[in-house]
Amino acid sequence: MIKALLERRKRRSPDQEVEEFRNLMLPPENFEEGFNWTALVGAMFIALIMIPGSIYMGLLAGEVNIGPAAQWVTVILFIEAARRAQQHLKRAEIFILFFMAGVAMSMPFSGLLWNQYYIQSEAARANGISPLIPNWFAPDPSSESYAKRTFFSLDWLPVIGLVFFQTFFGQIKSMVLGYGLFRMTSDIERLPFPMAPVGAQGIMALAEDPDERKTGEGSWRWRVFSIGGAIGLGFGALYLGVPTITDIMGGKAIKLVEIPWTETNDSTKNILPAVATGISWDLGNLLVGFVLPYYAMVGTFIGLIATFIMNPLLYKYEILNSWIPGDNTVQTVFKNNVEFYLSFQIGISLAVAAAGIYTVIRSLRNYKKGPKRFLQDQEDLRFGEPPKGRGDIRPMFIFICYTLITAIYILVCSWLIDWHPGVMIVLVFFGFLYTPLISYVTARLEGIAGQVVEIPMIKELSFILSGYKGVAIWFLPVPIANYGQMTVLYRQAELTGTKFTSIWKTKIILYPFILLSSMLFASFIWSLAPVPSAPYPYAEKMWELQALNTSVIYSATMDEYSIFEDAIKLENIGAGAVFGGLLFAVMSFFNAPVFLTYGVVRGLGQSLPHMIIPQFIGALIGRYYFRKKLGLKWRQYAPVVVAGFACGQGLLVTACVGLKFLSKAAISLPY
Repeated sequence: MIKALLERRKRRSPDQEVEEFRNLMLPPENFEEGFNWTALVGAMFIALIMIPGSIYMGLLAGEVNIGPAAQWVTVILFIEAARRAQQHLKRAEIFILFFMAGVAMSMPFSGLLWNQYYIQSEAARANGISPLIPNWFAPDPSSESYAKRTFFSLDWLPVIGLVFFQTFFGQIKSMVLGYGLFRMTSDIERLPFPMAPVGAQGIMALAEDPDERKTGEGSWRWRVFSIGGAIGLGFGALYLGVPTITDIMGGKAIKLVEIPWTETNDSTKNILPAVATGISWDLGNLLVGFVLPYYAMVGTFIGLIATFIMNPLLYKYEILNSWIPGDNTVQTVFKNNVEFYLSFQIGISLAVAAAGIYTVIRSLRNYKKGPKRFLQDQEDLRFGEPPKGRGDIRPMFIFICYTLITAIYILVCSWLIDWHPGVMIVLVFFGFLYTPLISYVTARLEGIAGQVVEIPMIKELSFILSGYKGVAIWFLPVPIANYGQMTVLYRQAELTGTKFTSIWKTKIILYPFILLSSMLFASFIWSLAPVPSAPYPYAEKMWELQALNTSVIYSATMDEYSIFEDAIKLENIGAGAVFGGLLFAVMSFFNAPVFLTYGVVRGLGQSLPHMIIPQFIGALIGRYYFRKKLGLKWRQYAPVVVAGFACGQGLLVTACVGLKFLSKAAISLPY
């Protein structure tokens, strides 16, 4: 590894892996409308079929698998239905179906299940938070709705109303500001957006033209997608299907392997004290390693090994002094966070943010010296002018819309918090300064290297400095977000030839369907069994950890002494910042791949080996077996295989969830 870095230092060549991603796809000449009657039917299908499946799957196996599965299930079913009707879906139509499913999976009504859990959780009660939670986050636990396990109660109206407000205006803000950032970074600065083709390749896999099918061109995409789908169906039947069906038939789930992972802490506690270990049996982690950039996975694995070395040393020198043999993954991660890693990760994140901002400044300087270096096959376009027919809007509308919505956010939050002056200053800072700035920095970094910039603990620190006492401030719909990632979506739409107006129509029309469906099915799932509980193994394990970590943060604005004061240690923040700065300096000196640096940051700390190790194995298999056999085509094959796997597993889980709902909805008659 060191020898390779020294060779890169001598050559000073561009990052070859980024260059590969830059040239995977180029935009078409014509753009098409993707929102039509097919999309409207797709919205109803998503609301009635995919939403309940995704909520249930998230509680059962984890949210990481929901989005891709639901998106590809929706797309593949509509394509097959169209073929049976002798119709052909255009690329733009497929993209909008895919986009709709993704939007639906990000809707917040599954969060209502979290709200009811958190206010009743042991973590919230032990820290004195539960009695202080406002009724617009969750009603008092004495409410009759908790006994009946239903959201259809007057007590939940303030919560639902705030969710409607936040989701509706949040979607508009993300669309408008994300589009404005895309215009700046793609049309004016001509940044390449190296990660955008990865998402667009899956769409192209299913959007073969009839002429392509006759000539055989592009047919590889469908074959590769089918292989992934078959693997997903088979694995999903064993991993998620068997527990669901056995629970329906016998009242007790039989798991062939533990979900979401098997604990191995008891076997490693003497060798690796204060290290959370386990094995995830989800094949999806292995396949994700195919898609992620190889050097990103190498860096992640290096960071993980460093954690294996650091934690025992920190335990030996009594920095991690709360861990005891026998602690499981949740307990180990939480204790390590409080004693060291929360502060250390803040320091590393500060270094990452500084490096990202430096990258933007350096790129701006390079751009001023020679802006045409980003131009490829679009030299004929006037500088900064968008392609004709793409569905663009005037820049002034972006400014007016964002300003108006941000002002509404500030007024609503100020009213909820009784017009606290310190909080109002923080809201203005977030809405009109921080959010546009961090979104632009992220948009540029996404355009250059496919990375995201976040300044750690900015929200938490601002709340503490506001002078507010209590916990209601943590549940406000604060106008803080990073919309820079939306630029990748617009780039994917451009690469697939989809008019931007299709995206905006989809969000406006899809919104009511999804919100009503989410509320209905979240309430139904809650009525089946308490959430979390044994039927929902992922939520039962992970929500406890989430509640513990969340309570640490929320306690920071309470009057009395809080655990947050123990977790934040300036010396650990400084150590993280120094380490992160040295890491970026060394990597820059050796001209190391961009992905390697960010991979080390990802793996160092509290990344679970349960998922990281299978992903790294997948990256090795992809790099040294499949790429050796297929060459650079493997870059195109890998995302299609993973998309097919998500689709196959999603189809299986959706069918099982339907059977589960039918069995619980059946009424036993007395005769």
